Amino acid sequence: MKRLSVLLVGLTIGLMFTVQAQVLSGADLLLQKHFSMIQGKRVGLVTNHSALLADGRHLADALAENPEVKLVALFGPEHGIRGDAPAGAKIQDDIDGKTGAKVYSLYGRINKPTPEMLQGVDVLVFDIFDVGARFYTYESTMSHAMEAAAENNIPYIVLDRPNPIRGTWVEGFIRLDSLRSFVGLHPIPIAHGLTMGELATLYNGEGWLKNHIKAQLTVIRMEGWKRSQWYDETGLKWVKPSPNIPTLASAVVYPGTCFFEGTNLSEGRGTEKPFEYIGAPYVHGAPWAQELNSRNLPGVRFEPIEFTPKEIPGAATNPKHKGALCGGVFVNVMDRNTFEPIKTAIHMLSTLKQLYPSEFQWRPGSIDRLSGTPNTRLWIDAGESPEKIVSAWKAEVKEFENLRAKYLLY
Repeated sequence: MKRLSVLLVGLTIGLMFTVQAQVLSGADLLLQKHFSMIQGKRVGLVTNHSALLADGRHLADALAENPEVKLVALFGPEHGIRGDAPAGAKIQDDIDGKTGAKVYSLYGRINKPTPEMLQGVDVLVFDIFDVGARFYTYESTMSHAMEAAAENNIPYIVLDRPNPIRGTWVEGFIRLDSLRSFVGLHPIPIAHGLTMGELATLYNGEGWLKNHIKAQLTVIRMEGWKRSQWYDETGLKWVKPSPNIPTLASAVVYPGTCFFEGTNLSEGRGTEKPFEYIGAPYVHGAPWAQELNSRNLPGVRFEPIEFTPKEIPGAATNPKHKGALCGGVFVNVMDRNTFEPIKTAIHMLSTLKQLYPSEFQWRPGSIDRLSGTPNTRLWIDAGESPEKIVSAWKAEVKEFENLRAKYLLY
């Protein structure tokens, strides 16, 4: 009986710890503690499928059901309000079937809410789960929407969510001004280690919005999140941020292997492991994996594989090398705490250039926008060592870490 009591006490403590470990999102806290900020107001919501509350409801649905607030407009990023459009697909304006609210697309011909779209909006709220990489377009959507709110004198509220790959890791070149684009709107490194709320605070504080305008910005912080946490340590349910980031494992490698979108290799779209499977019809996986493994890169092993990209409804439309057998490698992260995704990608690109000098090709505009500089492409073509390329961004990263320190909320 005494042993049973000890077990019950241990179980109770374990359950208490589990509850205490649960991170509360900005969306939940808006409704629980900060509802007065939207009470009685007409709300515009920049969002997608990831804006889930702890009870499983979508924030838009919860607002539409609440008689004390009026949801008047939804603004959708890449992949749409419900997150089921493939990468790059142009989204059309529509009516949301669940809430009846007007849906405006911010991916396609228009990337920023217009004054006409914002008519009748008293407060603009942003709630989208991001992956922590500069070239993920949700970060640009957040900035454009904040800029539009500032220009139209509308308060802007960012509901914070975790950076799934931790709030500590900073890596990669800072984007050059000459390469400003929708996949690199602001001069930050590829892996910035910030939450969306922190990014918004940084953009606003540094005067990076158009004409240095400042938004009436409020960030509703999370409760219980620690910078060192991976997403699966937060107690929150995983929701794939976009169709080709189906798992946390894909998000871990994404800041590096997204570079392969700027080459003639498949980045794994149309397979079961996008951004973890990398290859092309001309690649032989075994010698590539052997060369990469000989470099003893931290936290990762490379496994030779073969795969055939195919169309996947809602995820991969006409993927690169569709229907063709590709050789390549599986980027198998063994220790995510020591893994360096962008450094790893530089080694992968460098070895490909050595093994397949005539077959390997860049998409110059794409790779330069993704890396934030033409030097990645130019130095690999010139045969420079990966170590030199990686060392070139160290000073930039240190400078950015000093800047971002002012804007850390956790």
